[in-house]
Amino acid sequence: MTEKFNEGLQTLKGSVLDLGMLSYDMLHNAIVALRDQDPGLAERVYMKRGELAGRNHAIEDAALRLIALHQPMASDLRAIVCALRMDYSLFRIGRYGKDIAILVDRLCEKPHLANLMNIPHMADLVCAMIDDALKAYRTEDIAPIRNFSQRDDTVDAMRYTIFREGVTYMMEDPRTITRCIDYVMIARYLERCGDHACDMAEKICYMVTGERIEVK
Repeated sequence: MTEKFNEGLQTLKGSVLDLGMLSYDMLHNAIVALRDQDPGLAERVYMKRGELAGRNHAIEDAALRLIALHQPMASDLRAIVCALRMDYSLFRIGRYGKDIAILVDRLCEKPHLANLMNIPHMADLVCAMIDDALKAYRTEDIAPIRNFSQRDDTVDAMRYTIFREGVTYMMEDPRTITRCIDYVMIARYLERCGDHACDMAEKICYMVTGERIEVK
């Protein structure tokens, strides 16, 4: 491949990593805003939605342009496909951060129930998975993502625990129904973010090794 193509590929990778940091920050800060009942921080997360969409579209355009102009093969093509799939997953993660931020105003009206039902800890686990996926992509070393199946199982189990705890509170006191439903929804958003981290891990492994794996 030409030097121009290699430069374009590195620029594309840098754009994906920049999107990754934006998406990570949106999700992380949305959870901080929720935990601290900080509507100002939640609003700042929400206002990032335009930048998120712009970066998403720019990566798509750049990747398709590389394919159209250079017709890459083998590992080069895998790198572009990986960038496109990560672009989608990171965009969705950022959007889930935005969705959580929208709920913060309503959840600031009263003190949190049961220390937020362990949602901050679940978010820490998910954010660590996203961070490790980005690290593996940046370094092309799959060591940080080898145990994603077990980590995803832990995240899934926490989601069901939060669901059961929420149902218990709702049955004991119907006045908590709206709040508990919001908690359950946030846990679902976090579970989906963990799933997107797993999807990125699959594509990174394929990019680096040429082998397809399933993380579930």
